[in-house]
Amino acid sequence: MTILITGGGGYIGTLLVSKLIKQNKKVRVIDNFWFGNFLKKNKNLSIIKKDILDCTSKDLKGVKSIIHLASVANDPASNLDPKLTWEISCLGTMKLCELAKKNGVKKFIFASSGSVYGIKKEKKVHEKLDLVPISDYNKTKMIAEKVIETYNKYFNFYLIRPGTVFGYSPRMRLDLMINILTFQALTKKSITVFGGKQIRPFIHVNDMVDIYQFFLNNKKKSGVYNASAGNLSALETANEIKKIIPDCKINIQKSNDPRSYRLSNEKILKSGFKFKVRLKEGIKDFITKFNDGKIKKTPSAYSIDFINKIKKA
Repeated sequence: MTILITGGGGYIGTLLVSKLIKQNKKVRVIDNFWFGNFLKKNKNLSIIKKDILDCTSKDLKGVKSIIHLASVANDPASNLDPKLTWEISCLGTMKLCELAKKNGVKKFIFASSGSVYGIKKEKKVHEKLDLVPISDYNKTKMIAEKVIETYNKYFNFYLIRPGTVFGYSPRMRLDLMINILTFQALTKKSITVFGGKQIRPFIHVNDMVDIYQFFLNNKKKSGVYNASAGNLSALETANEIKKIIPDCKINIQKSNDPRSYRLSNEKILKSGFKFKVRLKEGIKDFITKFNDGKIKKTPSAYSIDFINKIKKA
C-alpha cells in the first residue's frame, strides 16, 4: 500500500515522510519544493515534483491513503497572494478529492488549521463550534474542509485543526510564533512581543507528525479533530522562553492583530492520542539544534519571502 503525502517536502512533511520510511512504509510525495528538498533518497520513497493543481490519475495509482499537507503556509504569506492561496487550498483540494475518488483511496487526512474558528470568547473551543474565519488563509482551510466532507461516501476523512506548530525540522521555519521568539532570544538576546495578550494554541512538530500517523494507522470514524497540546498568550510564551534563556529581555510593542483563539484537545485525547513533547522540552530541543548549527536564518525558513519572489517574477 502506498501513502501519498502532498506537501511532503515541507516543514511537517519532511519529518513525517522520514518517520514513515523508517517504518518501511511506501511513500509517494507530491511537492513543488519551493523551499528546497530535504528528503533523503530511499527505495520506498518516490517523488513527483509538481503542483497539486497539475496532478493526474497516474500520480495516485496504487495509493490507498492520502495525507494532504500542501498549502500556502500562513496568514502573512497568504495575504500577499490571495489568488494563489485560494487556488492551491481549494481548487487543489477539490482536484485531489476527485482523483482520490476515481482511484479508490480509502483514507484522506487533511491539514486544516485551528484558526478556522476565528476569534472566540469560549474557554474551550471545541470541534462543534461555528467557524468564523477572518483571513484568506482561514477561509480557504474552511472551504477545503467542506469540499472534503462532500466526498464522505467514497473515503474516510480526518480534518485536523492544529494550533501553532513549533520545533525543529530539516526544512526549518522561522515564521512561526514560538520559533520566532526563541530564535530572537538566541540571536538577539531580546524578544519582541506584539500585543502580548493574544492566545495561541501550540503543538510540537513531532507531535503533529504523530497525529497524522495516528489517524493513518487507526480505524476511526470520519471527523474533525483539534490538535493542540496547550494554550498560552504571546507574553506567557515569551516568559517561558526567558525562564530557559534568562539573559534575554522582553520588549512589548503595540499590535493591531486581533487574532486570539484557544483550542480544546479533549476530543483527540479521548480518541487515544497522547501528546509527548511539552513546551519546555520543545524549546530546549530547539536551543540544542541551534547550538549544533542546524537552525540558521535562511530565505527558505520564511514562507513570506518566497511568495514575494513569485509576485515580483
